[in-house]
Amino acid sequence: MGTSSTRVHAFADDPLGDHDAVGLAAELRRGTVSVAEVRAAVAERLARVDPTLRAVQLERIAEPATGSPDGPFAGVPTFIKDNTDVRGWPTGNGSASYVPRPAPAHAAVTQQILSTGLDAVGKSRMPEFGFNASTEFAAAEPTVNPWNPRHSCGASSGGAAALVAAGVVPIAHANDGGGSIRIPAAACGLVGLKPGRGRTAPSANGSRMPINLVADGVVSRTVRDTAVFLAAADRQRRAPHLPPLGLVEGPADRRLRVGLVLTSPTGAVVDADTRAVVEDTARTLEKLGHEVTPASIDLDPRFVDDFVDYWGLLAATVAAGGRFAFGRTFRASALDPFTRGLVDRYKRAAPRTPAILRRLRRVRHDYARLFTRHDVLLSPVLAHVPPELGRLSPTVPFDELLQRLLGYVAFTPLNNIAGAPGISLPGGLSSTGLPIGVHLSAAHGDERTLLELAYALEAERPWPRIQDLSHAAAHTAPN
Repeated sequence: MGTSSTRVHAFADDPLGDHDAVGLAAELRRGTVSVAEVRAAVAERLARVDPTLRAVQLERIAEPATGSPDGPFAGVPTFIKDNTDVRGWPTGNGSASYVPRPAPAHAAVTQQILSTGLDAVGKSRMPEFGFNASTEFAAAEPTVNPWNPRHSCGASSGGAAALVAAGVVPIAHANDGGGSIRIPAAACGLVGLKPGRGRTAPSANGSRMPINLVADGVVSRTVRDTAVFLAAADRQRRAPHLPPLGLVEGPADRRLRVGLVLTSPTGAVVDADTRAVVEDTARTLEKLGHEVTPASIDLDPRFVDDFVDYWGLLAATVAAGGRFAFGRTFRASALDPFTRGLVDRYKRAAPRTPAILRRLRRVRHDYARLFTRHDVLLSPVLAHVPPELGRLSPTVPFDELLQRLLGYVAFTPLNNIAGAPGISLPGGLSSTGLPIGVHLSAAHGDERTLLELAYALEAERPWPRIQDLSHAAAHTAPN
């Protein structure tokens, strides 16, 4: 196990090296390494670090779901999140409320991932049904943050982020219904882009929602991996109502109007380290020639309550329809305390459902108006650094946990309700050595601008790498 201070990683001088997915695919095409050697290296790395990380739900390295040999990532290993069907593999949704059955077919999202050439070698862990922002469980050990195993790795794509950050695989499937790509990317020092609604293949879970919050993508260690994935996904399935994306290969020359947002829609207080990293990023953007001005997000004052009630509606749907969706082994009483708390809250809000949905559907238009004045919004991803394990455990009393979550997940849900793209980028490290993410948001259909700006920031301020750093690292939060 590679460690630096308390850090946990598996980077080694083996066929995986410290390649990103694009680099590893190039090595495979050249024949410098073989698929068999790469899979053996994944197995060895996993054996070294997963006893600590606990990031894997299902391991299938010897029997992977293989991707297209013509895809740009042909032969590169990945993990699929445990809420997405892979033919013949169980889909557990992070829940102990039912016994998962083998899926009869690949989900559309799985087909899209495999079309890029990625080989799925297992499934990553997630909290129950993706409702929590930390990959913690009522009756199982948590998935931990590779940067400091005493801290949360975020969620709900927490297992995916831990595996990529620790070097087990270079890229992993993730999805996002309220921040679930961007939150763990921020917590683990990764790139995590939530595509806009419809950009990637439709999620079966998201398609059944009254307002589809879910978008699928990846977490990666480099911007180019995310850009290549999205370009390949866009070729496999064009979104007719969105502009073509194409392959984004670097920064653009145009200068942008960047709105700096430091006040969250939830009213959460942004901690000093996070504020310093975001402000430092704003100065970097100004140095690159962009115009940065203060901005605010003006929403209906009921937005936060409406979002939480909608969250509760989704939990209530699981509780009421679980036997139909997951089979006769499903028991609503075995849902974790946080899920049950969401259900109880929704029961009180249920008569207001039509008004809640009407207001939330209007958010798309409120969001679009922001981009008449700005090309991009810059904000924190999270209001504070990744918390210690236990603070966001589903066993914390519901009202207390909900307030803690609203004080943490303060910026990401807006993009899900609006259906717009957002990206988390590594901004630096806290004074205690934990990753801090910065968030960029763009107009509907404008993932290209986010990727171009991400390339520029990556080149100007190369982000900390877990395998390189001692406890005192470059790019810590400015004082």
